[in-house]
Amino acid sequence: MKSVSTWSAIAVALVAGALFAQNPGIQRTILQRKDISMPGREAVIARVEIAPGAYAGRHTHPGEEISYILEGEGEILVEGQPPLKVKPGDSFIIPSGAKHDAHNTGTVPLKLVGIYLVDKSKPMATPAP
Repeated sequence: MKSVSTWSAIAVALVAGALFAQNPGIQRTILQRKDISMPGREAVIARVEIAPGAYAGRHTHPGEEISYILEGEGEILVEGQPPLKVKPGDSFIIPSGAKHDAHNTGTVPLKLVGIYLVDKSKPMATPAP
């Protein structure tokens, strides 16, 4: 019999997968997820690819996002802040709960590695209006 925490983890993965599947312009691949020293939190490492001209879609995370740009160019759009232009070698941090989006402004895929330090009892990402 599966424990409540196992079912919760499955539900979180399904909700996050559904959110990410709604936008064909972005592909997120979870590379690893592991509990961290903060109770109830986990680190999720993902490879993210956004097609030329595409947006990730406005969303929030129940924790911080720390990302590093591998290839391409784009803008990170955080509500209340000016657009942050990014290119290979740049990094950025999105505060917990901040409404944000990413836009590929280039002609090649925007590729990045995202590390999410999130509340594992909540969906990794939630659409934002």
